[in-house]
Amino acid sequence: MVHGVVVKSTGSWYKVRTPDGQVYDCRLKGKFRQKGIKSTNPVAVGDEVAIKLSDDNSENVITDIADRKNALIRKSTKLSKQTHIIASNVDQIVIISSIVDPKVAFGFIDRILVSAEAYRIPALIVFNKFDLCRSDPAIDTLAEALAIYDLAGYPVLLTSTKTGKGLEEFKALLHDKYSVLTGQSGVGKSSLINAIQSNLDLKTADVSGYNDKGQHTTTFAEMHELDFGGFITDTPGLRSFGVVDFEKEHLSHYFPEMRERIQDCKFNNCMHINEPGCAIKKAVEEGEIAGRRYDNYIEMLNDDSFQKQF
Repeated sequence: MVHGVVVKSTGSWYKVRTPDGQVYDCRLKGKFRQKGIKSTNPVAVGDEVAIKLSDDNSENVITDIADRKNALIRKSTKLSKQTHIIASNVDQIVIISSIVDPKVAFGFIDRILVSAEAYRIPALIVFNKFDLCRSDPAIDTLAEALAIYDLAGYPVLLTSTKTGKGLEEFKALLHDKYSVLTGQSGVGKSSLINAIQSNLDLKTADVSGYNDKGQHTTTFAEMHELDFGGFITDTPGLRSFGVVDFEKEHLSHYFPEMRERIQDCKFNNCMHINEPGCAIKKAVEEGEIAGRRYDNYIEMLNDDSFQKQF
């Protein structure tokens, strides 16, 4: 029996890297599809697995999956009661966004941050395409974004693959860690990776001028080794991010700026909507919690994604 880490998943075949650097194509043993697993992918990039090798490597089989220390999970877009594991055993989540081309989606960012908090995965935000922030509206939106996530306590980095801004800082953040890069289509994840690890030559594409949404250039999640130390997984660009397996009563615990004030609410079961003596509402009114973050909290509360999925 050989042990390794899943570095690519195509849905039917998996690439597994062993400690000696060898990569094997493997299939999944049928028993895992009979275990009542509610995710669309029983095995994810980052999983530690045991594999049984065939004599000619044509029928290598994953026979066991180790317990995960964490995972980035989202609601399946096609199967409402199932989930999709984006990556597992992660050191940090790097959310790549842009201010323009495509426009920043604060709700999307906050949903990923909530999932990261729930699974205790450190997260940071990179606003890419800084060179495009030339108009007054774009500059104002960028200033708002920086203020929002500063109040929430998340590290933020500005980058541009056109000018090189922030690329050395970006490399430093990734050094010797296993990072998962995620974000909406078209924000430049693959371009950023190419800028710091040019030998990968990942496919890139322009944002569609018709609907201001990016085109998918990464089809499958895949882990890449970095020359300067560490590993990254580039994930397919997402149009949406549905959160799962959460109780609505716990949602505010996954907003750090709310979590530190919850004990000051008058009622222990305060949902921070219209209850008297709510410390969260007071903090929003006094500008200590960003109004946009609070609005996204309310939007998530009203989302049926928070019904227990499994």
